[in-house]
Amino acid sequence: MGQPLILVHGTRFDSRQWSGYAERLPGADVVTVDLPGHGDRVGEPWTDEAAVDVVARAVEATGRADAVLAGHSLGGYVVTTYAQRHPDRIGALVLLGATADPSRHPALRRTYTGFARALTAVGPDRMAVATNAMLRRLGAAPEDVPGTGAYAALPAAWAGTMASASAEQLRGLPCPVFLVGGQFDQLRIDARHYASMCADARIRVIPRASHLAPLTHRDEVAAVLREALAAARSPS
Repeated sequence: MGQPLILVHGTRFDSRQWSGYAERLPGADVVTVDLPGHGDRVGEPWTDEAAVDVVARAVEATGRADAVLAGHSLGGYVVTTYAQRHPDRIGALVLLGATADPSRHPALRRTYTGFARALTAVGPDRMAVATNAMLRRLGAAPEDVPGTGAYAALPAAWAGTMASASAEQLRGLPCPVFLVGGQFDQLRIDARHYASMCADARIRVIPRASHLAPLTHRDEVAAVLREALAAARSPS
């Protein structure tokens, strides 16, 4: 069995977001999960604890303490919380488009919580038309554009994230931490602040990529994941 690599998807997406990564990472044991309210878990209520528990069970299932955890956007904030609670259970952490600290940006909190409130008023079908059009403009292929099933989870997911996410969660984390974002990714604005909290931080920028780098620049993101797998801390 190869080095465990657990991939956690972003908002509205699900485990299918990582299509093509196992082929790009042949030496890794690639594990993908669905967060509450997404993919095979559509209909399950979102709670921050339930989301972290999904990651915890995936880590435990590897039977190892050197798994690499990688999360995109919402998934990045979830794996950050897991890493804060279990710093001795992972070999490396990769945050993709998840290094904006809401505690430093009130406007960011208002934007994401406002989007969640608008979703309640507008409804998932109408909201999907607008947001999926934006995803296509950012380069997402038709097969990568998500459906409407996960929209119900968004208000609770982003309310919890905006209330609790912070670079402080990484303070003193002993394993290598890769802080990854597309060149035009709005959620990498605090990468250097996040790096200042880590014992071993490595900032990587994907040229000409947006927040959707894991979908639009799979080869480049896979290269960073290979780097993380090689750098993963061995279990003590």
